[in-house]
Amino acid sequence: MSAFKYPDLAERQKLAADAKSAMLKKFRDAAQDPAAAAKAKERAALNDARIARAAEREAAKKAQQADKAKQAIRDAELAAAAKLEAEKAAALRAAEKAQQAAAKEAEQKAERDARYKARKAAKKERRKG
Repeated sequence: MSAFKYPDLAERQKLAADAKSAMLKKFRDAAQDPAAAAKAKERAALNDARIARAAEREAAKKAQQADKAKQAIRDAELAAAAKLEAEKAAALRAAEKAQQAAAKEAEQKAERDARYKARKAAKKERRKG
């Protein structure tokens, strides 16, 4: 068997240049491959579609938030109207109750005055007779 032969500088440089040119040729072939270009176009189209769907979702989300805000405003207006109606009804009930109390008080006073008048008349009758 013969001994291993160490390559000299020129041979090593030539091997390195050949390896470098082989790698460049491999990448050039890959870049010029129509299938790779088609895949790149497909990926770009998928990415564009993904961006469009995200924009649609964002627009739908903003529309939903706007609808929720409008609904909240409507609910607040309805609640304010209901509160106003409740306050009016409470004021009406209070006024009605006060009127009934005043009428009852006047009736009681009339009964009390009638009893007093009857007592005075009976007392006068007893003194007369």
